[in-house]
Amino acid sequence: MKLSKEQVRHVATLARLELKDEEEERFSGQLSAILDYINQLEELDTDGIQPTSRALDVNNVFREDEVKARFDEGSWRSNAPSEEMDHFRVPKIIEG
Repeated sequence: MKLSKEQVRHVATLARLELKDEEEERFSGQLSAILDYINQLEELDTDGIQPTSRALDVNNVFREDEVKARFDEGSWRSNAPSEEMDHFRVPKIIEG
């Protein structure tokens, strides 16, 4: 199925794209090839095939939540470049 330049121009307008003449010609061929491939896929017999969302069956692997010891106050404070009243003190990054 060969798309005309007018059809490509219409699709470009719907997509709010501005195409040059050579782009319209190139995209006409590319979009036509895509539509031809879709037509080939429509010819396949898919009766009895379950619809899937992915090609491989993937299962999530969950781990049990484990309660772990909290950081002691000295360890996290030792990594801070500066602190003030139990908060990290950082340089101001927003002007105003």
